[in-house]
Amino acid sequence: MVFEPPKRLVRALGETAPDGDDWLEKLPGAAQRAVALRELTVERVQVPGGRSSLVVLVRAADGTPAVLKLAPGRARPEAERAALAHWAGRGAVQLLETTSAEGVLLLERLHPDVSVRSLPEAKALLEAAGTLRRLWVEPPAGFPFETVAERTARQAEAMRARAQAAPEVAPLVDVALAAREELLAAPPEHRLLHGTFRQSKVLAGERMPWLAVGPDPVVGECAFDLARLVRDRVEDLIAQPSGAATTRRRVKRLAESLDVNQERLRGWTLFRAVESGVRAGRVGRPRDAELLLEFASWL
Repeated sequence: MVFEPPKRLVRALGETAPDGDDWLEKLPGAAQRAVALRELTVERVQVPGGRSSLVVLVRAADGTPAVLKLAPGRARPEAERAALAHWAGRGAVQLLETTSAEGVLLLERLHPDVSVRSLPEAKALLEAAGTLRRLWVEPPAGFPFETVAERTARQAEAMRARAQAAPEVAPLVDVALAAREELLAAPPEHRLLHGTFRQSKVLAGERMPWLAVGPDPVVGECAFDLARLVRDRVEDLIAQPSGAATTRRRVKRLAESLDVNQERLRGWTLFRAVESGVRAGRVGRPRDAELLLEFASWL
């Protein structure tokens, strides 16, 4: 089988590595070797797939359905492996192979085309929040993960550079950076977080109704993780005349349901929306940038 990367993956990797690298060129051969080594039967490549990895639906030698995932080093696949091993299937997809293989993960098969996003909005938020709660555990000793402070420091540097190049975003960037400084001064807890949690990252499963996939794990306070969920379906929020009020109600409802401080959730939601909007503008996605920055202005 020819393992051709989906267009979505090619486009996304082009954004994160504009000067290019050779991971995509090596990907077909790496996928062939990973399949042969594990004696897997390939069913299909998942399309449109993700923005940071190739996902292949396979069956193990004994017929067990599984997922083979290959990701470049900049997507931090070994951190994902460590987080999934620590969660051990509690709220997240389960590793079927715990031995380290650089950039390759063999995972429990969920229902790849059925995410919690398929539910009505209120039900989707409820189920997603319940899944997220199960992931917030103490990190392992000597954890190999970035902290929220470390990750957002890199992001803040890129935001400042963008604000200099595009002065129209500078006021929101200044507010977001000030919120970050205040939030980092006294975090209420340090938990293992999913890192990139949203409705599309929660898939239907067999052993549990819903399980999280695709973490980019980080250690920090729970409000940072929940912040990404606040802006789910941002296109729908922007299209509503009451979008700003709906967003503020969502912040309040999610904070209360997961025992998270509402103001801290608002602050991290603001920072993460501005960071994503600035990044979208930088890589040539002006429509996404416009939506995200308008959303951030409501906070």
